[in-house]
Amino acid sequence: MVSRDFSGREIVKVLQKFGYRHDRTRGDHAILKYTNPDTGETRTVTVPLHDRVRTGTLQSIADQCGADDFHAWCAWIDEHR
Repeated sequence: MVSRDFSGREIVKVLQKFGYRHDRTRGDHAILKYTNPDTGETRTVTVPLHDRVRTGTLQSIADQCGADDFHAWCAWIDEHR
């Protein structure tokens, strides 16, 4: 089974490795931006900087990243942390 036990900092670190940039921090949430080099489309992703991010919040982050398959996205985060 794929791990769903991630901290917010782990998620931010993985996303930054793959082109997301830290835009700002608001309270205990990091706001990341990603601009697709092919289409110019910009995505904004909000990640809570908690020790453990809940499953529903993980699903929301995956949706903001444009993931079609939540389980594959979790496996990708787990593989690159």
